Amino acid sequence: MHKNSAIKSFFIEIGELSYFANRFFKEVFSRPFEFKELLRQCYSIGNRSILLVGVTGFIVGLVLTLQTRPTLQEFGAESWMPSMVSISIIREIGPVIIALTFAGRIASGIGAELGSMRVTEQIDAMEVSGTNPFKFLVVTRILATTIMLPILVIFGDAVALFGSYIIENSKGDVSFVLYFNKVFKTLEFSDIIPATIKTYFFGFAIGLVGCFKGYNCKKGTVGVGLAANSAVVYSSMLLFILDFVAVFVTDIFFEI
Repeated sequence: MHKNSAIKSFFIEIGELSYFANRFFKEVFSRPFEFKELLRQCYSIGNRSILLVGVTGFIVGLVLTLQTRPTLQEFGAESWMPSMVSISIIREIGPVIIALTFAGRIASGIGAELGSMRVTEQIDAMEVSGTNPFKFLVVTRILATTIMLPILVIFGDAVALFGSYIIENSKGDVSFVLYFNKVFKTLEFSDIIPATIKTYFFGFAIGLVGCFKGYNCKKGTVGVGLAANSAVVYSSMLLFILDFVAVFVTDIFFEI
């Protein structure tokens, strides 16, 4: 019985999340458009994440290069290092690691913020006063995460490649110009475009789950913590599913 109720509650939550997403798409094209709040959310989300993304990207570049270099040295293929690292970071490692970092930082923040507004009845007060809380609170945050994550991923990828260059320069005396010439010679549009497109879906998923958990928060102040925690867990799981689908579709598309 317990197993059946868990499965039932899972599918109910999937249905509620789908309804929530459907409501977002209806509201996003209707007036009034909250441009000021959207810009404020974009600035807030980007400002809160940029340092964390930069540090994460830099360490990823350092570690990936340090771990891979000895193996390539065994085969006398150190010259392939810029090509290998750039493709790995741009295609897969950069978007996924930075999106997970972003989910931990932003999804939990949105879940806690909207959850506390729900339990303190601020959202109910907005509804009573005639404003549309869904439009003001949810739509702006989902759009902000969708817009900002691709920008942060590009920044994080650039910092990761710079971190990789530092290791190559110290270990193999590779110049800045030579390293990045090899990077840009290797990368193609088929590497960059699909990786960039999927980050928009990652950002949308993170914002959607964070807002869904916070906006539908229950059980008083305890529910705020649950909303923040479950927002991170659900959005992280959804990122891996979206990444698998994106890689699968990209593989089929570019094979054809």
